[in-house]
Amino acid sequence: MSAPVVTRFAPSPTGFLHIGGARTALFNWLYAKRFGGRMLLRIEDTDRSRSTDAAIDAILDGLTWLGLDWDGEPISQYARADRHRAVAKALIDAGQAYPCYASQEELAEMRETARAEGRPPRYDGRWRDRDPSEAPADVKPVVRLKAPLDGETVIDDKVQGRVVFNNKELDDLVLLRSDGSPTYMLAVVVDDHDMGVTHIVRGDDHLTNAARQTLIYKAMGWDVPTMAHIPLIHGPDGAKLSKRHGALGAEAYRAMGYLPAAMRNYLARLGWSHGDEEIFPTEQLIEWFDLDAIGKSASRFDMQKLQNLNGHYMRAQTSEELMRDFVAFLPHAEGGQAVQAWLSDSTHEKMFRAALPGLKERAKTLVELLESAEYLWASRPLELDEKAEKLLAAEGARAALAGLHERLAALETWNAETTEAAVRAYAEDADLKLGKAAQPLRAALTGKGTSPGIFDVLDVLGREESLARINDQAVS
Repeated sequence: MSAPVVTRFAPSPTGFLHIGGARTALFNWLYAKRFGGRMLLRIEDTDRSRSTDAAIDAILDGLTWLGLDWDGEPISQYARADRHRAVAKALIDAGQAYPCYASQEELAEMRETARAEGRPPRYDGRWRDRDPSEAPADVKPVVRLKAPLDGETVIDDKVQGRVVFNNKELDDLVLLRSDGSPTYMLAVVVDDHDMGVTHIVRGDDHLTNAARQTLIYKAMGWDVPTMAHIPLIHGPDGAKLSKRHGALGAEAYRAMGYLPAAMRNYLARLGWSHGDEEIFPTEQLIEWFDLDAIGKSASRFDMQKLQNLNGHYMRAQTSEELMRDFVAFLPHAEGGQAVQAWLSDSTHEKMFRAALPGLKERAKTLVELLESAEYLWASRPLELDEKAEKLLAAEGARAALAGLHERLAALETWNAETTEAAVRAYAEDADLKLGKAAQPLRAALTGKGTSPGIFDVLDVLGREESLARINDQAVS
């Protein structure tokens, strides 16, 4: 019986959870879920000068928002430094590693010589077999792995296929720095082994690291985890993803009004596919996800596609689901606190829920939904946008509002159907096209030139508020 699947997400806490890291976390999460395994979280905080508590909090917050839960407590790599040093000592004792006393000047000379000869810079192994008694007294040694000098190191990668590295290109990498601190290469291997990681899913910029880390596994006599190195994400123009393309933190996408489920769907499709399917509920993603369906070439991030997908998810949600996500979004939205306060009134909340079906049909993000819902809590007299001002300045517009006010005020029953019938009847009697009546009505009710369906707006605002807003803009 094979061992249970254990994956891990191992970010460095030097900033927010960026979009590439979010996709890596998602792929690890999906694979673990698919096979009934666990995804662990390790914070690779060995770079103390750049690691911050704020960044750790941002990473945890981003994962939580995306709905990517992890098993157990997050593990600090820095806190495990004593264990890393113990492994380095065990490698020295086993003859698989050695102290290196080469000075910075000697290392610089090696690099210059290699450059002059057109070779990649490599450590030349000068302390590999020397007796430590020859060591200079004023140099604190690093500890290096005694890597094989010939042969090949092969990575049977689940995405990249069989990747072969010539061992002579993999020099004796440093395991411990001269101050005794473990290097990233050593720490990652020890942590993955101790955490029982069976599958390492990460960016293909780590492919060369995989070869070097494999040498450490073999030196310790440990099993090498299955590896899957996924291509990086590029912008729509094929260039490396940057902020202008959308290389932002997860918190930025939350503030822009994207739904976690839509983000999971979109990120999954950046490099992974299942036939021609584009829309995957999370349960379907878990059922179908596998490493062999990840492509080898870089995927392209497209904000327009993400926005369209998000709009689909919003329209597909029930009002209850959309209300939940909208309320969770408000603390991160500009002006969101005021809207939260407005929603705390049960009458207002009921009004907003009634408006949701009409609001979500036109919105692709929660920000757009928030903006299109502003008419609900706007104070009278409404502030008009440029398009609304033009509509109300048109010849006959305010006179039409006066006529509409009279017709609507006479209604015994107030709902979308009765108000629509009254507006249409007025337009016909006044020999107006429907738009000539409905457009100034929209401007008067919402202060905007575009809005949800105008009869839905009348229904949601109710008789008293609707008539008051119309009267504010009508010819007296």
